[in-house]
Amino acid sequence: MIIDNEKQFSRAHVLIDVLVTAFSYWLAWWMRFRGPFADNAVVTKTFSDFMFLLVFILPGYLLLYQAFSMYTPLRMQGRRLVLSNVIKANTLGVLVIIAVLYIIDENNYSRLTFFIFYFINIVLEWGVRMLIFYIQNDMRKKGYNQKQVLLVGYSRGAEEYIDRILENPHWGYVVRGILDDNVPAGTTYRGVKVLGRIANLMVVLPNSNLDEIAITLSLSEYYRLEQIVSMCEKSGVHTKFIPDYNNIIPTKPYTEDILGLPVINIRYVPLSNTFNALVKRVMDIVGSIVAIILASPVMLVMCILIKATSKGPLIYKQERVGLHNKTFWMYKFRSMEVQPVEQEKKSWTVKNDPRVTAVGRFMRHTSIDELPQLFNILAGQMSLVGPRPERPFFVEKFREEIPRYMVKHQVRPGLTGWAQVNGYRGDTSIRKRIDYDLYYIENWTIGLDIKILILTFFKGFINKNAY
Repeated sequence: MIIDNEKQFSRAHVLIDVLVTAFSYWLAWWMRFRGPFADNAVVTKTFSDFMFLLVFILPGYLLLYQAFSMYTPLRMQGRRLVLSNVIKANTLGVLVIIAVLYIIDENNYSRLTFFIFYFINIVLEWGVRMLIFYIQNDMRKKGYNQKQVLLVGYSRGAEEYIDRILENPHWGYVVRGILDDNVPAGTTYRGVKVLGRIANLMVVLPNSNLDEIAITLSLSEYYRLEQIVSMCEKSGVHTKFIPDYNNIIPTKPYTEDILGLPVINIRYVPLSNTFNALVKRVMDIVGSIVAIILASPVMLVMCILIKATSKGPLIYKQERVGLHNKTFWMYKFRSMEVQPVEQEKKSWTVKNDPRVTAVGRFMRHTSIDELPQLFNILAGQMSLVGPRPERPFFVEKFREEIPRYMVKHQVRPGLTGWAQVNGYRGDTSIRKRIDYDLYYIENWTIGLDIKILILTFFKGFINKNAY
């Protein structure tokens, strides 16, 4: 079913979801009591009893689908994102069902039926969406179900918007042209032409059959924004605003409502929320205690080897910059020969560094030298996951050279991080590392932390760039 109007499409999708969810539920009942799982089934509830639960399940699941953005137009979502949202909604849905049955002490409904329903519904919901996705793509390739867009203002934002539309033809957007007062008519960017001045908007609109107007003014033209928005809204065509300062604000800006005054925060840090910070801290305490217990045999062996092969202390401490730019002493197993503080303070370890001991080279390559930082985590100076902390000398250097470098200090530094599991560790690009750190800071969730910890076991410990 291909529907041009997004609202009509959303309503059609709701109807499809009702049918798919109801069918999945019926099929789960059939498989449990009539099909392949029927051999050991004990019938304690009738078919009517099971089907009656749909009165609660259907509206509940529709709310979950709405909450997990499953009614966002498919043209703006990737296949993996759609699958992720389907899994999240169904996982929460089945957990709620099981929890409610437990709370009301209802034990006569087969739990296996609900788990079968869980897997069937995920497969069918995602399958239906992919079918619609491919049908829409095929139609758009033939010139149907496309949105005709006019841009008002020539700017970096306009160019980036055009770039993304051309790189994602499955979105079904066609840019008809640009109106701008500062660029000559006829100027072309990737096949999109400047048609004339902004004042021509009211002449162009009636004859263009446009679906959308995108305001893409440059920063210097923002004083005209109210006037241009007024002109666009008089046309009755859907209007959206693409700001020319996307390099300043995050892709998901955090907006506050202060008595009707919208305030856009330059950067949203989920861990500035007290509840989020508390959850992460509990995870750090429990995780570090468990890790210390599990790693204690390894740490004991390393202590023996370090003491037996080189002179000096077992633990090496180094000043690092942490949360809110405060310094702390970070602990590591000593992996180098003892050297003057001023000598090691201003230099990184390089490949085949003669200062690294034989045991130290092994510890660095396997990240075992980092294990004492579990005690930094327990003390609250670090976290299991976060941007890696740096020495004060390098922080002062990078804060002047790399934009947004200091943002990383808005959260606790970590034993491992998003940059590290993506390969940016040791002698790699600092700028790239900061990009990954900023992504983590702005998109933190417990799920992301767990993902990073899992990835650390597979590709974070052994590192070719660790010298």
